[in-house]
Amino acid sequence: MTPPETSTAPPRVAVRRRLAHRVPVRVRHYWKLLAACVVFPVVCAVAFGTVRVTPLVTSSSGNSADQVTQNIVGTTDLFDATVAHRITVTFRDEDYQRLLDDFWEDDEKSFLEADLTVDDTRIASVGIRLKGNSTLGGLTRNGEARQRGFGRPPGAGQGPQPRGNSPGGGFPEGGLPDGVPPGGAGPGGAGPGGFGRASLKAEEPENLPWLIRFDEFVEGRRYQGHREIAVRVSGMGGGTTVLNEAVSLHVLAAAGETAQRYAYSSFTVNDRPTTARLVVEHPDEGFADTLGGDGVLYKSLASGQFTDQGDDPTSYADDFKQITMQGSQDLQPVINLTRWVNTSSDADFAAHLDDHVDVQALARYLAVQNLLLNFDDMAGPGRNYYLWYDLGTRRFTVVGWDYNLTLTGDAAQGPHDTVRMGGRLPQGGGIPLDAMQLPEGMQLPEGMPRPDGDAVDERDRPGGFGGNKLKERFLATAAFKMVYENAYRDLYRKIYADGTALNAVESITKVLSTVTGHDEQKTTADVEQLKTLVRQRAAHLATDSVITGG
Repeated sequence: MTPPETSTAPPRVAVRRRLAHRVPVRVRHYWKLLAACVVFPVVCAVAFGTVRVTPLVTSSSGNSADQVTQNIVGTTDLFDATVAHRITVTFRDEDYQRLLDDFWEDDEKSFLEADLTVDDTRIASVGIRLKGNSTLGGLTRNGEARQRGFGRPPGAGQGPQPRGNSPGGGFPEGGLPDGVPPGGAGPGGAGPGGFGRASLKAEEPENLPWLIRFDEFVEGRRYQGHREIAVRVSGMGGGTTVLNEAVSLHVLAAAGETAQRYAYSSFTVNDRPTTARLVVEHPDEGFADTLGGDGVLYKSLASGQFTDQGDDPTSYADDFKQITMQGSQDLQPVINLTRWVNTSSDADFAAHLDDHVDVQALARYLAVQNLLLNFDDMAGPGRNYYLWYDLGTRRFTVVGWDYNLTLTGDAAQGPHDTVRMGGRLPQGGGIPLDAMQLPEGMQLPEGMPRPDGDAVDERDRPGGFGGNKLKERFLATAAFKMVYENAYRDLYRKIYADGTALNAVESITKVLSTVTGHDEQKTTADVEQLKTLVRQRAAHLATDSVITGG
């Protein structure tokens, strides 16, 4: 009989094996990776301790970094604005509470996993997160506001709040900051105007602003070519139906200008009541494909300054986010533009702006913002715009986004007046910053400069929040005055003179009235206010010298 085999390993090897088994399994399996993680920072510190690391462009390819592997067709075009749509969202409450914890405690907008049904097409495991900056400032949870909330003092809770001139609400006790005119009550100012806001409660997720991302948990997935869509809420003065944004997007498209697509949909979250919501195309890779040619899309951030911050790309991380072609392109074109706009002489700016920016397109963008009374454009507190860099022409085009503050304020604003919170101010003038005081306890969202002089920097301009050097220099340069006025005159005719805006209110309202969950009383009030503003705006501009050519 053969004796059983016995180990021939030397005693010291056996001891080493026994000692090894005292180390946790995961550590034994990944010891090489852990060692590398320890060694790599040391090597970097020694080798690059005095060297600035910048991103490298390794390819000039036009390919996007994201590979689309699944495109869900669905049953109905989501952005067919002529029909009512249906969206339901289902998620676990514990995931939702975690999302709220992240936002409340760390100011982080994290995604939670949810199941989505769009017009009877079920899509499992999508990502949804809260969307917005100042929009979320009025959000409360269990009756308590966030400490950084905008429009309410910390801990304001759900007590009675003074309301502005709009259906959307208003400032906290103390009213508007000193020196800020009330909106909607100025000359001809009949619209939903005013610096109000919607009241949002965490307990009512069906009313919150959401970003829906189809590939957050399933890589490479799209819905009808879209990676993301936005579920909008009213802005500061936009009314509860967001009708002003829908009308603005409609007339922009009708005038041949770049605009995101939109539609109204019923919106149901878990077993909560159904509401009617405006759903808007989000400027992502799919949207960039509609801009024509090969190019890079950059998003301006609310914290952006559009100032010269040197050569280091990391210094511009709070200014712009690259949306497309990551890995093959970088931020350098935006850096070059920003530096040139801020450092060029007046003569150089007038002579060579068209080498850097599509001047005709910029004139039309700025004319539209004025025509639609948009307080929060590229120079507003939210810095709501994108930059499209055409790799063929090597020029930028400004792309508008976020129109929930349009068609509010003073209908009598002129083509050369500057849109300001709550009304118009003469271009180049306005309320001194030191004349404006915030109500006690009022908090501004991160990235928005204070109007009372605290932490003021170049972003602050006389007359209110925000500012953008490109916009300001363009409008102040005599060489571009005719270009701007020609664009303004043409767009006035396409938006107001031929009745497009007024007809848009009518047609959109008819669709909204068929959406499950719409509030008939609020819709009627918003419609009448908006019609009045549109009529007054059209009538006032019809006599302006820019329109008449006088």
